[in-house]
Amino acid sequence: MMQRNVLVVGANGQLGHELSRTVPDSVKLTALGESDLDITDQVAVMELTNKNRPEYIINAAAYTAVDKAEEQADLAYRVNRDGAANLAEAAKQAGARLIHLSTDFIFDGNKSSPYLIDDDPNPLGVYGASKQAGDEAVISLMGDQALIIRTAWVYSSHGQNFVKTMLGLMSEREELGIVADQIGTPTWANGLARMIWLALDADLAGVHHWTDAGVASWYDFAVAVSEEATKLGLLSTDKNCRIKPIRTQDYPTPATRPACSVLDKTITWNALHITPDHWRIALRNMLQELAA
Repeated sequence: MMQRNVLVVGANGQLGHELSRTVPDSVKLTALGESDLDITDQVAVMELTNKNRPEYIINAAAYTAVDKAEEQADLAYRVNRDGAANLAEAAKQAGARLIHLSTDFIFDGNKSSPYLIDDDPNPLGVYGASKQAGDEAVISLMGDQALIIRTAWVYSSHGQNFVKTMLGLMSEREELGIVADQIGTPTWANGLARMIWLALDADLAGVHHWTDAGVASWYDFAVAVSEEATKLGLLSTDKNCRIKPIRTQDYPTPATRPACSVLDKTITWNALHITPDHWRIALRNMLQELAA
């Protein structure tokens, strides 16, 4: 069987890790972390793609520190805009397809229904704006030779994320206040990785949305983490951390978050003939992995 030559950048992150774990037999994978390739170095990116000659490049590398981005705007734009542009240019020259990951943070969160693929972006902070600039660079350079996947609230058993932070805090504290007026959808990186392999097989192109099914506030998400982790023995039943809902204004952060950034996935689900698990089922599966 002929294998497709696929290059993943950002291999040490949550998604990169899951892409390596779920790689199908039909793919010959080269997975590069930040220390292997600096995507902001245009010459290095070109040299590597000329040597590797991938058929697909998956860009799972990003600057994702939402609050730090407000004071590190130059770095955020270098990685999220210029790095994406470098990969798009290299893919174009190599005749490769590019799969580029984007975010719900390109929207302002003022819409009361899920965001459609062609809704106008209006990012509230540097992180969202730098990611939107990267999306625009990819579209400008590659058009339909690229697939842009917007996702949200990604977590996994690997790396740092909301779920693992909550587990740590819940084991230490008696009470936690969690924001209840920001609404989105949690996404297990494992499911996202599997979707990417399906999208690659289907030659999906253009802009698409993907998260797990359902909606939640950060408060809902934290409560679910507590309940599911307690059932699995990851949290002690003796020490029950109370979780109370708070408002965004009670927990000020350097970067403004969208209040409601639920993404409409209908087109993508139909194109791939799949419906993902509800986010709570995906969370349970990830926590079972941690418990094991």
